[in-house]
Amino acid sequence: MGSHRLAVLMTCHNRREKTLACLSALYKQQSPTNLALSIYLVDDGSTDGTFQAVRQSYPQVCLLKGSGSLFWTGGMHRAFAEALEHEHDFYLWLNDDTILYPQALDTLLHTWNELDKQGEHHALIIGSTQDPESNELTYGGLRCTAWFRPLNFSLVKPMEVSQQCQTMNGNCVLIPHEVAKRVGNVDPIFRHYLADYDYGLRSRQQCCTLWIAPHYIGTCSNNGLGNEKKYKNLSPSQQLQKLTQPKGLLAEDAVLYSLEEWKVFAQRHGGPFWYIYWLSPYRRIIWSLALNKLKAVAA
Repeated sequence: MGSHRLAVLMTCHNRREKTLACLSALYKQQSPTNLALSIYLVDDGSTDGTFQAVRQSYPQVCLLKGSGSLFWTGGMHRAFAEALEHEHDFYLWLNDDTILYPQALDTLLHTWNELDKQGEHHALIIGSTQDPESNELTYGGLRCTAWFRPLNFSLVKPMEVSQQCQTMNGNCVLIPHEVAKRVGNVDPIFRHYLADYDYGLRSRQQCCTLWIAPHYIGTCSNNGLGNEKKYKNLSPSQQLQKLTQPKGLLAEDAVLYSLEEWKVFAQRHGGPFWYIYWLSPYRRIIWSLALNKLKAVAA
């Protein structure tokens, strides 16, 4: 497969043990000996000693400091920008709570190599993760659920062979340099969510293809589970306030994204009826606010 220079892009905030476990699994990869690995890690203002622990255990990691307000996209944008300056052959997005299986990098690179031989010269390779306890699919490649719902996506289970998809979660994604040159960096207008979805869709607009690698490449717990109780305890006005924040509102089994960021995403990828797709996720909150206002007027 030849010699490859791979840049691993990571960002973290106050998850010292998870970050160290992720790096440990990364350095234990049973990958080809001709793979040159460089890691770019943005520590976004951690106060739990993450920066010092990584520097002590893995001094070869390129550590970059953030202010604490970068969130996922800001951290990944900075790591990506730094790595792009050195023109690596590949860039790997990797969440710091993802624990790679020993053959993960080999699987991703082998998948890309096979697709390249088939003429897919601008292919992104997505690694699927599973829950460490239930073994259920947690993150990976995504496909649109219906033609009339262009902004609704569902996860696709990995198979024995690679399969095409439309966009992706950003937990583990292999991006060749030629794709990075075409598509560029992640867009920091999406502060925490949606930047990975947007990157996948923009990649397809630039005539790139997205492929799910065979099998699972590692474990990663679903970070959204158990937050629906918090949603139910908030008043409609408090819910609306949450929608101005980078992480939006975790409601039941879905994320209600920041109103402004979801508007940009809908305008870019929702087609002529984008405004319907923009407002529809918030209909319950809007309806509740309207009812409360009517009750206040009636009183």
